Amino acid sequence: MAECTFLGLGVMGFPMAGHLTTKGHAVTVWNRTASKAQDWATRHDGKAAGSVEEAVSSADFVFLCLGDDPDVRAVADIALPAMKRGAILIDHTTASAGLARALAEETAGRDIGFIDAPVSGGQAGAENGQLAIMCGGEPDVFARAEPVMDAYAKAVTLIGPAGSGQLTKMVNQICIAGVVEGLAEGIHFAKRSGLDLEKVISAISKGAAQSWQMENRWQTMERGEFEFGFAIDWMRKDLRIALEEARENGSRLPVAALVDQFYAELQAMGANRWDTSSLIARLESPGTKRS
Repeated sequence: MAECTFLGLGVMGFPMAGHLTTKGHAVTVWNRTASKAQDWATRHDGKAAGSVEEAVSSADFVFLCLGDDPDVRAVADIALPAMKRGAILIDHTTASAGLARALAEETAGRDIGFIDAPVSGGQAGAENGQLAIMCGGEPDVFARAEPVMDAYAKAVTLIGPAGSGQLTKMVNQICIAGVVEGLAEGIHFAKRSGLDLEKVISAISKGAAQSWQMENRWQTMERGEFEFGFAIDWMRKDLRIALEEARENGSRLPVAALVDQFYAELQAMGANRWDTSSLIARLESPGTKRS
């Protein structure tokens, strides 16, 4: 079993770090809010460190699960000089491909492995150990890291060199944006047409319209329940990264850009922490602000 350090204990990182302990790994955690790390340590068979340097100094694997590029950059700048040679840094943050490539270069110069490994599956996937993990990095480093990441994954896939995991996560979010908006419009249309929505979903979910979003979100969308899942603030961050990358590589993302603006409308309604399925709210209650 490996000695692991987990840096960042948000709604995803907290349970992911816990799954590592259930697989027998020795886990040390650190969080900017120290009380959260202490809380984690009381719930799991692991320990909390008072500093990043203390947390990573003897670790074989160091995991990051943070907010955005600046957060990753700040923590990595502290962690890398304190990590031992031969260790592996695994970044589960959804961040830019450019940062992933930069970290790969920096870690190589220190004889440290690196994998960019954003995840999909949301809070439920993290809690149930059923995340899909998209990875970028060297095959030999991935071969060492994959069995450890398996602790909280249903699938771990090496896509290509450093940055490929982040680029794949961008594809994931681009696809989700279009699917959720289509589902929101479909539900809205069905209700305005006076159809029995349950029967409609039962019929179309057996055909080409079927999706994870349809199976898992149509009922809560109908009821206007958006207090769970992946928050709009985070989705807009992910779409910003994808749209910035698109400008760099020349790809055209008109639907993603439009849906991003729809989410901006919801933010203006005060819906920052609603989950991404709340797109239906701007169709059914435009301009309405909920607490």
